[in-house]
Amino acid sequence: MERVIVEADGGARGNPGPGGYGAVVVDPESDVVLAERSGSLGVTTNNVAEYRGLIAGLEAAAELGARVVEVRMDSKLVVEQVSGRWQIRHPALRPLAGRAAALIEGFDSVHLGWIPRARNTRADALVNAAMDTEAAETVPPDRAEKARVASGGARHWVPSSEPATRLILVRHGETPLSVERRFSGRGDPALTERGQAQALAAAARVSELLRDDAPQIVGSSLTRARQTAEQIAALLGGGVSTDERLVECDFGEWEGLTFGEVRQRWPRELDAWLHSTGVAPPGGESFDQVAARILPAVVELRERYSGQDVVVVSHVTGIKLTLREALDAGAHFLHRLHLDPAGISVVESWTDGGISVRLVNDTSHLAGIVT
Repeated sequence: MERVIVEADGGARGNPGPGGYGAVVVDPESDVVLAERSGSLGVTTNNVAEYRGLIAGLEAAAELGARVVEVRMDSKLVVEQVSGRWQIRHPALRPLAGRAAALIEGFDSVHLGWIPRARNTRADALVNAAMDTEAAETVPPDRAEKARVASGGARHWVPSSEPATRLILVRHGETPLSVERRFSGRGDPALTERGQAQALAAAARVSELLRDDAPQIVGSSLTRARQTAEQIAALLGGGVSTDERLVECDFGEWEGLTFGEVRQRWPRELDAWLHSTGVAPPGGESFDQVAARILPAVVELRERYSGQDVVVVSHVTGIKLTLREALDAGAHFLHRLHLDPAGISVVESWTDGGISVRLVNDTSHLAGIVT
């Protein structure tokens, strides 16, 4: 087999906790699985397990005689570190990265790419099976079943002694389109007068959530987000940097329409969109496509500002995707979570992969604003 795809993953329940890795080697033409590798790792961390998944996948590809390999992982950290774009700070990961690099040298070409966890289901299933086995062997019997039920097979957070990276996620204030509950994506309405007041109130609330005197403020380039970020920067001091990847979903032909109007004109397309994150509105983006640009931006912020506070001023879709990833939630989460204009959410993360959602859609600061 000249060319193959490697899908790899790893995880540790508790981080550190009972860990496992998984990898599949796939024929890119037929999507047939050519090889599977998985194993339990004892007590370890997510990042170690993810590296072990990559190594197992590369070894399996080499055994099949592959010369060109495309690696797909939902660990942005491993992809960026092995590609040489991010530093490897944790000493436990350096020998694993060295092993991966040595294997890569044995192929003619290897491309490493990040994919959302929802698209890495085959490797993830192997990881969860390995973690189930490890948990049953390492956790006392009276706690093992309870731990499996509580985790649902997901990786979850335990306290860490190192400073957390705190992302303070702020949705922009009200616009004319949000007042009328219309699809508002790449259109560029400004804040209403009430939206400006909401942004100012959000700035005051953000100041209460900060640990740092001078947080980083990063936002979408769209006017409504930029105006909100500027209100926050005016109160806290400093400037605002923008990232085009943080802009709202492109709703295509649905832009500016109400849900009811879309239902009348595109009933089948709307049903398909509601049932699959891979379906896009006519002429627009799917949620999977949005995740593919927004989640790497979020990972980069965590890496660049490790242990610091970062205020991220964005839109409904980006904040929902960030929260879904942090909570390891399913696809329907996106349609079940409501986010208000100028609502604030907080996610903390650690370099070992630990993550904690501390606040979701806080609107306490908006109570005094006249409707």
